[in-house]
Amino acid sequence: MSPTNPAPWGRPASDPEAGWAVIDVETSGFRPGQARIISLAVLGLDAKGRIEHSVVSLLNPGVDPGPTHVHGLTAAMLEDQPQFGDIIGDVIDVVRGRTLVAHNVAFDYAFLAAEAELTGAELPVDTVMCTVELARRLDLGLDNLRLETLATHWGVTQQRPHDAFDDALVLTRVLGAALDRAREHDIWLPVHPVTRRRWPNGRVTHDELRPLKALASRLPCPYLNPGPYVRGRPLVQGMRVALAAEVRHTHEELVERILHAGLAYTDVVDRETSLVVCNEAAPEQGKGFQARQLGVPTVSDAQFMAGVNSVIGGTSMEEFVDASRVDDQLALF
Repeated sequence: MSPTNPAPWGRPASDPEAGWAVIDVETSGFRPGQARIISLAVLGLDAKGRIEHSVVSLLNPGVDPGPTHVHGLTAAMLEDQPQFGDIIGDVIDVVRGRTLVAHNVAFDYAFLAAEAELTGAELPVDTVMCTVELARRLDLGLDNLRLETLATHWGVTQQRPHDAFDDALVLTRVLGAALDRAREHDIWLPVHPVTRRRWPNGRVTHDELRPLKALASRLPCPYLNPGPYVRGRPLVQGMRVALAAEVRHTHEELVERILHAGLAYTDVVDRETSLVVCNEAAPEQGKGFQARQLGVPTVSDAQFMAGVNSVIGGTSMEEFVDASRVDDQLALF
């Protein structure tokens, strides 16, 4: 079954990939638009992970470089370096047509987009992927998911932590290993869309990367809610699905599958909820407990993932609109 939502929220690791743009930035602070990028590395990879193009540069931010004790860069070192506007054309060439990848991609993407907007350029990034979220899905059994921890896990040598070029090279090798494991275990990749807005004056702005759950809870479902899930029967498009805390998969991965299948994600449990995904048989709190109180069916995330690939078609909301009546009403005005 093809996805019902046009936005590519997640995709199977086995799907073909046009390429990746691995990025790392060092910045003068933490607020995009106020703090600036002082070091940048963007590595354009082909579908097999080989570096095809790259942009690596120190940058003169025009402001104090910030925490030198972290990134090791001083104002004197950056004084004669190019400004971001001097290299934006090269950056655009590398990222165009590729999925932008970073370790905590919301941070790097926000700074890259802010810098592009300051130069009046449109950043041609349509999709991004966070390797932190990808690593969460791989069930690696690690104490944390920091880049250095993942590098050690996969035997990747890290020469200069907090150096943009070295971090990008390390992330490239970590990405390759993570993609191999994702394909081996049939794990979906957290590839997410980004949006740009072109204003009447021609200016382009980039929306920040908001948490998927917050967006999904407000997305309208194109199908009528068919009611509660019946155990032993398939899921039906339009069913409202809530997620308890007691699950093994990440919530983001589960929400991706919900949207892709034409189900509706809900962040509340009420009598209109069709199903709650919960791994506890008798939860004492949270959404699983609320489901028991209201008589809403529950399934484990393993059961849900097994059934989400065979969701049957629902009833489109459009079928409940009487077009003739609407035309008659419009004719009165």
